[in-house]
Amino acid sequence: MSVSEDEITAWFAGKSKLAAADFPIGIGDDMAQIQLGDDTCVFITTDMLLDGVHFDLQQATLEQVGYKAMAVSLSDCAAMATVPVAAVVSVALPEGFGEEELKQLHSGITIAGEKFGCALVGGDITRWGDKSPFAISVAMFSRKAGNEPIKRSGARVGDGICVTGSLGGAGGGKHLEFEPRVKEAIKIAQMVRVNAMIDISDGLSSDLNRICRASGVGAIIDVERIPISDEAKRSEEPLNSALNDGEDFELLFTLCEKECQRLLKKWDGPVPITQIGTITETKKMQIKMPDGRISDLEARGYDHLKGRCEL
Repeated sequence: MSVSEDEITAWFAGKSKLAAADFPIGIGDDMAQIQLGDDTCVFITTDMLLDGVHFDLQQATLEQVGYKAMAVSLSDCAAMATVPVAAVVSVALPEGFGEEELKQLHSGITIAGEKFGCALVGGDITRWGDKSPFAISVAMFSRKAGNEPIKRSGARVGDGICVTGSLGGAGGGKHLEFEPRVKEAIKIAQMVRVNAMIDISDGLSSDLNRICRASGVGAIIDVERIPISDEAKRSEEPLNSALNDGEDFELLFTLCEKECQRLLKKWDGPVPITQIGTITETKKMQIKMPDGRISDLEARGYDHLKGRCEL
């Protein structure tokens, strides 16, 4: 049986010999934290996107691809409520790519970065020797925003579970044009104490499972509270889309119920926040249906080593 992405990541983390004093956050979170001195640190993340998996160059423009490549890593910064600083980008070019294609790609990269003051400071260009597909990899650096970075592992029993925006329907084009929730994450973190946070890249079910496993807790979500996007509502299975499609790049976070209600009452941002459930002590994920029935919820979003898991 093939190993899952989370299983191999956990194996990597178990083999890690990193000193906590030098690397306070290591393998298994949205970004790694590297301590550079007593009061200085940097956060780093990297993401690789492939033609035919994360986008389709038969339908997407190179500007859209460049934008998405940067936006995905910017979303990792949002997941930990850190401030993007700079990025380096590497590309593997297929046959037929030249100066004009690279300029279009660069345009998308800089459009995404300039929204958040994140500079493109370097990278690498190489070319396949055969008909292999286009690939792009972004490594991004960020800094603290005045708050402590938010990890996946801090969820506590009784916490409210919240999401920003709406979920599902990324295949309709949203996955190429989403807005990373960098500003919202920092604003939330400076308004209230957030215990755990992640960005929804592989689907609500999978990313909530990551918080639960990292924190040693369970969760129950109310199906009637899940904010389903208009795109997902047009699909054959709107709930399945909202739970498992992935590439929403919205924030999924937990905080104590008191802080949760305080945030919901005072939040005035243009992007809505919805409480969808509660952290439990069961160590398993559950979902409450409209008729009151409670069922186990499986992590059935995207797995990069297994591909799409369908209901």
